[in-house]
Amino acid sequence: MASVKNLKKDINNVLGDIIEAVYIVDDSKNNVVSKEGEGIIDETISTFDELIGKVNDRTVENRQKHLKNVRAELETKATGLVEKVNQLGS
Repeated sequence: MASVKNLKKDINNVLGDIIEAVYIVDDSKNNVVSKEGEGIIDETISTFDELIGKVNDRTVENRQKHLKNVRAELETKATGLVEKVNQLGS
């Protein structure tokens, strides 16, 4: 059970940090969230909803393998979002 709790915390912290980074980048440019920034934030929120939904899915056969796949998906999607934030800053 602690594994599920930690995974949910990781999802929340990682994606929350990405949203915060969008605000920092946009704030350093012009004090307004850009349309691109809003798109990244929307994508981050939908990723959060999707991943939490997968964590809460108890109908899977092999729960441990499923949670490992969710963690791997978090890493992949977070990396893609961070790349978008980096492009926003340049």
